Amino acid sequence: MDIIFSRHAKRQMKWRKITEIEVESVIDDPDSLVDTVKDRKNAFKIIGNRNLKITYKPENGSLTIITAMVKGK
Repeated sequence: MDIIFSRHAKRQMKWRKITEIEVESVIDDPDSLVDTVKDRKNAFKIIGNRNLKITYKPENGSLTIITAMVKGK
């Protein structure tokens, strides 16, 4: 499945030092997955000492990454 990064997500990833590989890891094998508004999903995973939260939306056979953040800081 193709992953499309929104401009907002790319900015947040750069600012928070989250790599595309980490995002893919969270999406592929989340510790938890929560449905949210507008058909979006929040995927959570602890990688190293960081708890990552990735918000994405399935659209037209691909996933659009809405935002990426580090929780608990």
